[in-house]
Amino acid sequence: MELDIKLNKRIAKVKLIKRDQDNVTVQVDNKEYTLDIRMVEEHVYSVLHNGKSNNVEIIPGENLKKYYVNTLYKNYDLEIIDAESRYMQNRNIKDIAGELNIISTPMPGKIVRIPVKVGQKVTADDTLIVVSAMKMESEYKAGRDAVIKKILVKEGETVKGHQHLLLLE
Repeated sequence: MELDIKLNKRIAKVKLIKRDQDNVTVQVDNKEYTLDIRMVEEHVYSVLHNGKSNNVEIIPGENLKKYYVNTLYKNYDLEIIDAESRYMQNRNIKDIAGELNIISTPMPGKIVRIPVKVGQKVTADDTLIVVSAMKMESEYKAGRDAVIKKILVKEGETVKGHQHLLLLE
C-alpha cells in the first residue's frame, strides 16, 4: 500500500513494505525504516527506531484524512492525500492563507506557557504557546515569520479542542 502523506508543507510518499504485529517496515521517499510501533494509550504510540524511543500522539482531525501529530518537540498537521483529496483541493475556494493566521489546539488541555506578547515579531519555528494535554506538553511553533496580533488565552487556562489560541498577522 502506498500513500502520499502531507506533514505541514512537506509531501512524502509512504509505502508499507512489511508488517508483523508491532514490527513494521516502511519506505518514505525511497528510504526504508524498520520500526517497532506500540499503542501505549489512546492516540499515543511508542515508536522504536534504531534503539531510540519516541512517543507520538496522533489525534483525529475534522475528517478521516486529517490528523494532528505531536511529538516531544514538534507538532504537525498530517493529511493523507489521495485522488479524492486532490480533487477537493483543486475545487476548494477557501482562503488557505487565512487559516495560517490562527494557532489552535486539536484537543482539550491547559495553557502552560505563552512566551510571546502582542506585537512581537516571531520567525518560523519560534515557540508561540505551550499546551499540556494527555500528560504531554506540546509546543506550538510559528510556521512562518509573523507578528503576534492577538493572544486569546491566558497561562493556566483550560482550553477546548480546536479552540483558537493566538492570531498572527
